[in-house]
Amino acid sequence: MKKLSYLTTLFMFFATFGGGVVTRTESGLGCGDEWPLCHGKFVPAHTLASVIEYSHRLVSTTAGLLAIATLVLFIWTRTKRKDLVLFSFLTVVFVTIQGIMGALAVVYSQSAPVMALHLGFAFISLASSLMTSLGARQEERSGGLAAYDRMPRTSKGFRIFVWATTFYSYIVVYSGAYVSHTDSAGACAGFPLCNGELVPALSGGVGIAWVHRLAGYLLVIMILLLCGFLYRSYRDIREFRIVGALSASLIAFQILTGASLMITMGRLELYMFNVLAHVTSIAVLFGVLSYLSYLVWRLDKPVKTSS
Repeated sequence: MKKLSYLTTLFMFFATFGGGVVTRTESGLGCGDEWPLCHGKFVPAHTLASVIEYSHRLVSTTAGLLAIATLVLFIWTRTKRKDLVLFSFLTVVFVTIQGIMGALAVVYSQSAPVMALHLGFAFISLASSLMTSLGARQEERSGGLAAYDRMPRTSKGFRIFVWATTFYSYIVVYSGAYVSHTDSAGACAGFPLCNGELVPALSGGVGIAWVHRLAGYLLVIMILLLCGFLYRSYRDIREFRIVGALSASLIAFQILTGASLMITMGRLELYMFNVLAHVTSIAVLFGVLSYLSYLVWRLDKPVKTSS
């Protein structure tokens, strides 16, 4: 189960990454307005756009089939970890939804808000798959749910802050996808200022890009505060230390790639690399925060005592 969940997460990651490649290379219609065929064929002509779009379809389909296989295996083995069954079920649900939305986007043109939601659902499916993998790993290495009874309980205020940070990170993800699908990325030049101003004229693409950038700054502050709480009050919990280190590293990488976007905007190859790195790192960060949200919920449960 652990190996299959790992494989599913890997393909979910590649599917999310591939979606970013399709968007940035404008290959969404590389197969025309047909789905599941590509220019009337199952194996299309090898144009660059069709190869990118068709490869993304194959990877996403494989990710969906692996997600279904993981869910079936968890149910078939009657695992006691009902949480893992739930995570794998959510993976199947959201990878199906975003697959349907992707197909509709090919056949029928969609608005920018809808296309941004398509990426948002892909992030949820990746996060759910990552939570399944991390839970399976915890089951093997730490002895399952009983391990949580040996850990200290989390405070209500800390739990609320973790959940708020996770939810807010999703808003930042959506705003970033909206920037991409409205072609507003280049409207706010420079870093950290926008077109040389702290608060530019908030109209059109400039306003969209500036709001996303401001949202990103706030997320950095929230992640830093979260890591501070983790290391100050819960440093004895190994999983919290790992999550804190990952969150700090990923948000630092977000800052680096975000600044690099402004520097490399005139150099297509480097700019493309930075965009994809920016998107995939925030996807992993959202997954890590989602798992932390589950952990703090689990550590709100009363400690079981033997009778």
